[in-house]
Amino acid sequence: MTSSIIRGKYVITRALGRHTAQIIENGAILQRGGRIEEISDFVALAAKYPNLPVIGTGNHVVMPGFVNGHHHVGLTPVQLGSPDMPLELWFATRMVTREVDPYLDTLYSAFEMIASGVTTVQHIHGWVPGDLPKIEHAANEVIRGYEAIGMRVSYCYALRDQNHLVYGPNDAFTASVPDDIKPALQRHFGRFQLGAADLVQLFEQLRKTHHGKSRVRLQLAPANLHWCSDAALELLAETSARHDVPMHMHLLETPYQKEYAKRRGGGTAVDYLAKFGLLNSRLTLGHGVWLSEGDIECLAGNGVHVCHNCSSNFRLRSGIAPLNRLEEKGVNVAIGIDEAGINDDRDMLQEMRMVLRAHRTPGMGDDVPGMGQVLRMATAGGALTTPYGSEIGTLTPGMAADLVMINWSQISFPYLDEETPVLDAVLQRAKTQGVNTVMVEGEILYQDGKFTRIDQSAMLHELAGRLRRPLNAEELERRNLAHLILPHVRAFYKDYFNPADHVPHYRQSSRF
Repeated sequence: MTSSIIRGKYVITRALGRHTAQIIENGAILQRGGRIEEISDFVALAAKYPNLPVIGTGNHVVMPGFVNGHHHVGLTPVQLGSPDMPLELWFATRMVTREVDPYLDTLYSAFEMIASGVTTVQHIHGWVPGDLPKIEHAANEVIRGYEAIGMRVSYCYALRDQNHLVYGPNDAFTASVPDDIKPALQRHFGRFQLGAADLVQLFEQLRKTHHGKSRVRLQLAPANLHWCSDAALELLAETSARHDVPMHMHLLETPYQKEYAKRRGGGTAVDYLAKFGLLNSRLTLGHGVWLSEGDIECLAGNGVHVCHNCSSNFRLRSGIAPLNRLEEKGVNVAIGIDEAGINDDRDMLQEMRMVLRAHRTPGMGDDVPGMGQVLRMATAGGALTTPYGSEIGTLTPGMAADLVMINWSQISFPYLDEETPVLDAVLQRAKTQGVNTVMVEGEILYQDGKFTRIDQSAMLHELAGRLRRPLNAEELERRNLAHLILPHVRAFYKDYFNPADHVPHYRQSSRF
């Protein structure tokens, strides 16, 4: 790797507090071999190292690369025919989605992420049918996509060993549907063959395959409480401890998941995880919308992280996460774009504004998200939920040279009051069209609207060409099954709560 000086009108090195960040005006960063060596005034640094190339004109904001702490797929569910619906019904509509090449699919969303300044992604893979060899191949194709484009990935495969469609056993739900639907539903359930022991084997094989790679790391992922048996939770907890690797687990995304935990264990979902020794600093909980006050205290006391997926929670009617309480109690929180952001894309700049604005509770108190807080969530906070925690997330000596450069003119033109704080201006006004350069380990992956390693246009045309083929027989059967099964999924949840809970029932969509 070469050395270079990265120049900025403003270099934002890290968040300092809820409202502040460390900012060096007319600053510069010296990186050697992908690591930050010095940060100083540009004039002084350029004079000290006159032979090094300079990246940037002095009209950019330089920031740490963003971490997308919770990501799943390339083409969005909407693109594949699955509209936004309440989560429990959405699982059924996702059956309509067709098979997409995992390598091309990964590149599709990677283009969007990088163009918004994301340099590291927590890719939570799953819902792949087939046996262990087939899933291992798919996993390696996903990782190959990230390696091809150059961004960092923390990869995990989400284990589901029970309750694949509703919050109850597959066989019991199959028995409840009409006889003419049973065969197709049984075939659908039969496609998912990966058990807990297989998942551990997959994890260990992937660790061997990708050992020593600076931009590929592995995690574990028990998919959610309702999707994991006690035996699976116990095995993954033991595996995480033995290898000292993080875990990422969806939890308490909806009130139905809260009720499921109550029925399964008599308490909260967090209480249930405690039985298996899962509550520690290796664990990140995705969503956490329906955490109780006691849950939040427990997470804080055990160093558990949370990944906030703001757009997804809005789109799937899951609720609003207790971000202000999590911050107050000192829980580290990351930001995840999940399946897709509010505009059906992967735009971290936009997602940061969603987080900034969605939790502005009425009143005069200082308990709403601050600019420094949101920056921390998208950088160092996200880093702590991945195996890269000590290497990325800030622009400080010794850290990886993962950064984004945003054109200051896009933020400030035609006018910006001189008293507007730089960080406020960036978080509220920066757009993807202002992203000029994205760098990982000192390597430029994106500059002036073009990717340096991959021909974006050619890849998109290849993806489009493959998806012009007719649906195959299995895809057609699943599409038909999605429409047939949805009323029965609705019926399953109709009386899931006691009337006193006053949770409204879901209503029929115009399409499904």
